Amino acid sequence: MPEPSLHSPVPDSSPRRRRVAVVGAALADCGRVDRATPFQLHAQAARRALADSGLPRGLVDGVASAGLGILAPVEVSEYLGLRPTWTDSTSVGGSTWEVMAAHAADAIAAGHAEAILLVYGSTARADLKAGRRTAGIALGARGPQQFEAPYGHTLISKYAMAARRHMHEYGTTLEQLAGVAVQARANAADNPDAMYRTPLTVDQVLAGPEIASPFTKLHCCIRSDGGCAVLLAAEDYVPDTLHDPVWILGTGEHLSHNLMSEWEDFTVSPAAVSGRLAYQRAGVTADDIDLAEIYDAFTYMPLVALEDLGFCAKGEGGPFVDAKAGRLLRDGELPVNTDGGGLSACHPGMRGLFLIVEAVRQLRGDYTGTGRQVLKRGGLPELALVSGTGGWFCSSATMVLGRG
Repeated sequence: MPEPSLHSPVPDSSPRRRRVAVVGAALADCGRVDRATPFQLHAQAARRALADSGLPRGLVDGVASAGLGILAPVEVSEYLGLRPTWTDSTSVGGSTWEVMAAHAADAIAAGHAEAILLVYGSTARADLKAGRRTAGIALGARGPQQFEAPYGHTLISKYAMAARRHMHEYGTTLEQLAGVAVQARANAADNPDAMYRTPLTVDQVLAGPEIASPFTKLHCCIRSDGGCAVLLAAEDYVPDTLHDPVWILGTGEHLSHNLMSEWEDFTVSPAAVSGRLAYQRAGVTADDIDLAEIYDAFTYMPLVALEDLGFCAKGEGGPFVDAKAGRLLRDGELPVNTDGGGLSACHPGMRGLFLIVEAVRQLRGDYTGTGRQVLKRGGLPELALVSGTGGWFCSSATMVLGRG
């Protein structure tokens, strides 16, 4: 028998990796929720997502959660009456849920879990109104932050600085940035769950009080209450679900920086890396994507992410998102944040999980017969991109989801 060479094929002895689908997706009550605790919103979202899937509660053997206390998945699992054998509590801001969905998909594919629940709930608005918290986010001044904290940078000012740099480098205008908010509000108009649905104009966005130059109030996300959940399961259980599956085709993650001084280019977001990885692993390109759900705490975020995710060239984000072009509208060239996004629909904190819920519902055709359904080539969309951002562009996680 000849000796094997370095170029001989190696037999594949690894277990088969299973396909993974989102089989349940649901919102808890959102917007103004004055008579609920975060735990209650978690439970409401979890029950609705399980009901949406049609799968039995006993199948759930994994729970991922972040945002409650220091033992988030432990506290949430106990409240939900679950005893998972797989868990994740990754916390990287707005991209948390895309990161956890990627980890959950890998675990299910490898056979380490069968069905994993991702669940979130927050009463950020109600807590502020009742005086249980302040509007500020305490980022601390220890570790690396000690070198920037004395200069008084707030989270919003860091995004504003980045937006100003893009304006300087590429001639991006305030009117173009305002177009992101205007189109988000137009998409929210037909969403009964959206907190704000009244149409906006560019002039109204520009006329608002300045929060951090160049951002006025309507360049910034709203503050709401709300919750949501998604259930991921192995392909083995798809025949027993109530809806067509939405498959997780590819994911990517990237950590960029913490200190602004370590961010090499304010006009490039970490989505440039996470998006490339997600496309490669899914075997698709930006040209294949039918709709995108992109984190939008501020109007600059979708603009620069659309460049970095390959939907337009670097520096062309301003003309791409211009309200006059209407590309981001539900019936536009590239529907973006089809529920109204964090700028109009809801933003109770780490909004990344809401992006997944909306993408799943659009791919399944849940809104067929209403004004909310995205249609492409005369039918339902085939591919959706979800991209979450955390911190001040510190992290990004991107997913490609596919129908059928």
